[in-house]
Amino acid sequence: MKYLYLTLGFLFLGLGAIGVFLPVLPTTPFLLLASFFFSKGSDRFHRWFRGTKLYREHLEEFIHSRSMTLRGKLGILALATSMLAIAFIVMNSWIGRGCILLLISFMYYYFIFRIKTVRGSETTASVEEIK
Repeated sequence: MKYLYLTLGFLFLGLGAIGVFLPVLPTTPFLLLASFFFSKGSDRFHRWFRGTKLYREHLEEFIHSRSMTLRGKLGILALATSMLAIAFIVMNSWIGRGCILLLISFMYYYFIFRIKTVRGSETTASVEEIK
């Protein structure tokens, strides 16, 4: 099981790294998944990942402040909504479509009400206060 977690960690790390350069791939969710799988797979790899520049630049502020910029939120919501909309269109089952609508509703609720929206300069200031 440890090797599965590490494999998934590296897979999502790779997708997150690609997302830095391609605007259609969101970086933060993939790096969050990588962090989760590294923490389950190995303390050593999790510590290594937290020390990388990729983690520090794209994930550390979110982990500490539980906040995102409006641009970051909109980017993630746009991609996730478009992927779920495609699944909704090609799905034949009304039950499956209902589940997709519930998932989209929960996603928007969570991003609007559970993740604080800040300006780009505020996130950096909050991390500095924590340190």
